[in-house]
Amino acid sequence: MSTLQRAEASEHAMAQELDRIVVKSAIYVSGEHDPRQPVPRPPDAGRRYMMMGDDPRLPTMPDRPTLFDFFRLRLGPTQHPLQSARLALKNGAGEKVVLACLLHDIAIAGFIRADHGYWGAQLVEPYVDEEVSWAIRHHQALRFFADESVGYQYPEMYVKLFGPDYVPEPYIQEAHRYARNHRWYMTSRLITVNDLYSFDTSIRVELEEFTDVVGRNFKQPKEGLGFDASPSAHMWRTMIWPTKYL
Repeated sequence: MSTLQRAEASEHAMAQELDRIVVKSAIYVSGEHDPRQPVPRPPDAGRRYMMMGDDPRLPTMPDRPTLFDFFRLRLGPTQHPLQSARLALKNGAGEKVVLACLLHDIAIAGFIRADHGYWGAQLVEPYVDEEVSWAIRHHQALRFFADESVGYQYPEMYVKLFGPDYVPEPYIQEAHRYARNHRWYMTSRLITVNDLYSFDTSIRVELEEFTDVVGRNFKQPKEGLGFDASPSAHMWRTMIWPTKYL
């Protein structure tokens, strides 16, 4: 298999593994249930308490969790973003790009797949430079559009996943037009450049390789992610307690 074929197969396997190990807080989030219909209740409902704290099936999070704690204890397989970040370093990218590559799929790995660029940007926005969150948000659109100036082509994987006739939704097309004329366009574009060929099952990247980059560029709250009353704290708490009833 070519490097690209291995990357595509690995990403597909990652998605399947994520669906297996992550317990969803809402059945209909992934299309498993029609949201217009009542959620089926177990036959013993009313004779047991609903879960409102730690799920014993998941590793216990520290009282003041850090970004690395989420990588280790809550995110799905993370070699893809780790290899993307290492590739960015290898290609001489600045630390903002490296951090953006490390975090660009954080929503997929721990929260939700749909519009993951937007969710991921919102998740990290209070803790990173504005340029980093902007880049994460707009890679959502840029990945669907080629840019020959940096050698980025429309991914063959998307043809296999969505079909040869797939056309991005109008809001994605508009976001692409907007991003192309923005001063941070290349920061976001470099996420897609380092993303496409970044995952190789024969290579393992350790999270500690990015300790310094994260330490200099991610504002870790002293209260812990999820407990600092930031605009996205509730999203981090959802990843801590994904099966909490309310």
